[in-house]
This record gives sequence, C-alpha cells and structure tokens, in this order.
Amino acid sequence: MSENTSLSDTASQIADPAYRVSEGPTPQKVSKQAATLRVYNTESHTTSAFHPLTPGQVRMYVCGATVQSAPHIGHMRAAVAFDVVRRWLTRLGYDVVFVRNVTDIDDKILAKAAQANQRWWARAYHYERVFTHAYAQLGVIPPTYEPHATGEMPEMIALVKRLIERGHAYEVLDAAGHGTGNVYFSVPSWPDYGALTHQTSGTLSSNSLLPAQQTNTVAAHAVTTEDEDARIADEMGPSVDQVGEDKYNPSDDSDANLKRDPRDFALWKAAKDSEPADARWQADFGHGIVWGRPGWHLECSAMSHRYLGDDFDIHGGGLDLRFPHHENEMAQSRAAGWGFAHTWMHSAWVTAKGEKMSKSLGNGLAVDALLAHCSAWVARYALASVHYRAMLEWSDRTLQEATAAYERITRFVSAAGEYIHGQPSREEITTLSADNLEHAFVDAMNEDFAVSQALGVIFATIRETNQLMQNANTEQEKVRANLVQVRAMLDCLGLDPLSPVWKQEKTEQAPEHEALEALVSSQLQARQQARAERNFALADQIRDNLTAAGIVVEDTAQGPRWSVKKVD
Repeated sequence: MSENTSLSDTASQIADPAYRVSEGPTPQKVSKQAATLRVYNTESHTTSAFHPLTPGQVRMYVCGATVQSAPHIGHMRAAVAFDVVRRWLTRLGYDVVFVRNVTDIDDKILAKAAQANQRWWARAYHYERVFTHAYAQLGVIPPTYEPHATGEMPEMIALVKRLIERGHAYEVLDAAGHGTGNVYFSVPSWPDYGALTHQTSGTLSSNSLLPAQQTNTVAAHAVTTEDEDARIADEMGPSVDQVGEDKYNPSDDSDANLKRDPRDFALWKAAKDSEPADARWQADFGHGIVWGRPGWHLECSAMSHRYLGDDFDIHGGGLDLRFPHHENEMAQSRAAGWGFAHTWMHSAWVTAKGEKMSKSLGNGLAVDALLAHCSAWVARYALASVHYRAMLEWSDRTLQEATAAYERITRFVSAAGEYIHGQPSREEITTLSADNLEHAFVDAMNEDFAVSQALGVIFATIRETNQLMQNANTEQEKVRANLVQVRAMLDCLGLDPLSPVWKQEKTEQAPEHEALEALVSSQLQARQQARAERNFALADQIRDNLTAAGIVVEDTAQGPRWSVKKVD
C-alpha cells in the first residue's frame, strides 16, 4: 500500500463481500430479535443494547494466536467463545466481518526458534498450521480475513509515523542525533490512558501512587461492577494499576533506560545483532533509515484499522490481554485519531483449582492431549457451555458432564429422526431465523450470549419431545418441529451433531462403531424374534447380556433403541 492510499478507503473495500476470502455462515435478513440484543462492554462495565455502526453489518476483531508453540485449551476457549458470538450475530441476520490476526513475529517466537535451532519463520508457519487444525477440529469457523503481522509492515510503519507526528510517540536517538530504531508510545501524552481497565491513575506515573491509593482504586472500582463474573474478572485479570508483578504478562525492563517514562511501551524495536537478519524491516521515522520490527501492541492496531477502518463494532480477546495489550492498543489507536473499537469483550480463563491454566505456569492442557481423551464435539461443548465471561473450572467432571450431554443430545436426535422417518435437511437447520427460534432461547442469547441458560432451553425441549414420542399417537409434525428447533439452537452454538464437522469425526471412528452397531442390532433382532414367539426368558437373557456389556436398551413405540451406558 502506498502512503497516499487511505487506510479507511482500503477498509471500505475490504468490507465488500467481493474481497472476502472466507464468508462463514450466510446471514439472513436482520431479524426483529436483533433489536433486543444486549452486550457487556469491558470499557464501560455495563450491559447495554447493541447497535452496529453500519446497519445490517457487524465488524469485529479478535486477537489471534502468537504462533510460538502448540495451542492449549485456554487458546481454544477464547476461539470457541467468539465463534459462538459470531454465529449468533449471523443468526440474527447480521453480515459479520470477522478478523482474527496471526502474530508470526515476536520475541517469544525468535527465542524459541533459536533454542530449537530453527528458522523463526519455519517455526511460526508450523505452529500456525497446528492452530488452524485445532480450530477446524473444534468447529471454529475460519475468519473472514486472517492477516499476518509479517504481511502488514507498511501499515505498522505508517501508524508509528502518524503517532510521532501527533506528538504521542518518540524515537530514541543516539549521541549523534541519529535514530536508533527504538520508538516508544508516550503514555503521559495521552490523558485517557488506563480507560479500558478503569483505573483513576490517568497520566500519573504508577510509582507516584501510594500503595493505599493503588489498593483503594481497585477496590472502589470492584464494588461498582454489575455482576459476579465482572467482579471476578476485575479481581483476577490484569490492570494498569495492579500492584506487584503480573505473572501472566511478565514485564521486560531491558529497555527501561531508553524510555522517558516507565509506562511507555515499544512501538518499534531496533534490530539486535543476536537476532536473525531476516527478522527485521527497514523504516525511517525522521532521523535516518533504521532496521527493526514492530512491538506486539502495534500489530493489532494497524491490522484492525486496515481491515475494519477507523471505527468498528467489537474487539475481543482473552482476559489476560486486557492489560497491557488491549489497554495499549486502545491508547495508540485513539491517539492516532481513530475511534477504534466501540465494544470490548473479554473471555475468561480456564482454571484448575482457581488458578489460570497455562503452559507458562506448568498446568496447561494441550489440545491434542485433550482430544486424545474425548471427541472434538465433547471438547467444544465443555468449552462453550459456561458463559464466556465466567471462569471455567476444569476437572474430570467437566468432560463427564459434556459426554453425558452428547449422549443425551445424540440419542434424542436419532430417536426423533426415527419417529419422523428422516432428518430435516442441514439447509433447513442453518437458515432458520432467530425470529423463529424458541423465544426463551433467543432471550438467553440476547442477554450477553448467556449460553448456560440457552442450553437449559434446549434440554427442556428435548425432555418435552421425548415425552411426546412415548405416545405413538403424537403427530409426527410436532416432533419434527421440535427436532428442527433443537438442532437449530444447537447450531447457533456450533453443536448440531449432524453438522458436516462432526460427521467427519464420526467417519474417522466408523469401523469400530459399525462393528458395534452390527453386533448389537443382531442381538436386538434376536430379542424381538424371541418376544414374538413368546419366549420371554430368552428375550430377557439377551437384554441382560447386553446390559452386562454396557449397552442400555430402551423399548419405545417405534421399537428398541440402544446406547452405550455412561461410565461415572
């Protein structure tokens, strides 16, 4: 992009569907139910009516992965949470432009590549593919656009220059007055710094606040939060005035002597002799040509602006990104003269015994290790079934409950399909408007994506329909209507068991399943024959043998059905 090209013009072009790489779900006409959607905004600490900046379209940016190593369930929880948000916005009829970046150049990538004797870009590409595969396994829809940090250098350099020109950044000079390649954002130049995490320090240096003031600032804010999830997020999540070291985002003080203020943060980092020659880019910030690479916070501001424009609707990410990453993003973007994100959403952590699960803390769980013990559907359910702002406490019980949900849902879908002699088409499921979904489900999803309550509506509908199917005289159309509702509601959460995503998973397990199906079916046929011949002793013996083998047999008006017994 030339410096004369308007970034806003480019964003307008990119928003045009003709420019898109991934369309995702097809939006319908905006539903009447869209008018009642309410979303919690981290910046304002309120849940309020959501109205997109452009009627009929929602533009959202979610921080993606730093592809330094394999993904863990914390990464996937955020990915699934915002996938559910995106699916519901689409079901409401909005055209959703969803941008998720890839950070493929960063201190950690360079360090880990050096330790493993790898080329940094080879390592980044390898783990990007691992992340992409994990997203696909868990049914996460590909983003509309997926920009890479290494592909957006002109935009980042232009943003650094803009901040310098507006008096919000400075280049560190050497004794001769030449640029060193280090450029910092000047926090004192931006009075609103700290607005996202709601602290009152403003432009005061953090070490100018007394400990009591710091503590009181956090406490005073905590009591104003409107719900328990928000209170816990504020208590556990990082913030600008946090006292002591942040163990989730350790600070790097190696450049402390270069900063004018301790809170200033790097926009551009000078190349180091110890780093690869191909991990640097040329720039001129007014004091001669320098070589270096972008600071982490700069990347998302530049990429979101290129693809979504000066203002966009939603910025999402994990709670650990709230500070310093998102705080710094907001400061530099607004200091550049952009409105930036109008709603901030943060997904809470996966915890174990109340502690955030992460590889850096030694208690992380890799995605491949998780999927070795359960199906991808079960994993997605476990990650999605708790409200996105609530901490998800992980234990053996988490997967047990998700497995039980899978068995209950798939038994129902199968039984209802048998009752009506077939399944509704996938197209019918995906195109059912929010206006035609169960009102209680819509109400739950429209109240800041309350998935737990929405699942309650789904299971209530399953329970009602199971009772209807016990009566052979129940009209098939009523059962069919409820089956469509259940599958469509599940599809809003990415959990329709007959989605092609999960059908592929079943195909991979087909040989074992088909063998079991054949064996059990033959036994059930023999039992039916014995009952027809009034040989009830033999029929009971066959059922007892199946029960002993862990097979549950249920006699219904449509004939016997079987399932594998849940193991506690």
